[in-house]
Amino acid sequence: MAAMLHVILYQPEIPPNTGNVIRLCANTGATLHLVHPLGFDLDERRMRRAGLDYREYTRIVEHDSLEDCVADISPATLYALSTRGTTRHDAPHYEPGSAFLFGPETRGLPQTVLDSLPPGQVLRIPMQPDNRSLNLSNAVAVVVYEAWRQQGFTGAAP
Repeated sequence: MAAMLHVILYQPEIPPNTGNVIRLCANTGATLHLVHPLGFDLDERRMRRAGLDYREYTRIVEHDSLEDCVADISPATLYALSTRGTTRHDAPHYEPGSAFLFGPETRGLPQTVLDSLPPGQVLRIPMQPDNRSLNLSNAVAVVVYEAWRQQGFTGAAP
């Protein structure tokens, strides 16, 4: 069965964030894609603890590069999340098979990646002025739940 949604973490650095995203993907049915290099070992204790026992309920795919990841997924639409985005995260109409790309916690996505997408696919999450960004796992949750909501929470428990 094809994933309804894809979450792509590009070179994630902080184990507990990835663990939290594993748990989120398990609970929403999204597939998690990790693009190397990772800033940790997937078996690292802090990552396992954050992901608890949800790893067995989550499809996790590792990729050597972003290009390999996108080619493997062949998403309906690829969206990148950035504080530099100009389109609010709730503006697009998300289709099944959409993919959401998030950058490393300390530096975000490279400008070259953002420039490779149409402006309407570079999304931002509204925040109060003068704040840097949301925590990675919180940002993933905001976006994935909006996309899943638009799809009627397909597959959710009654």
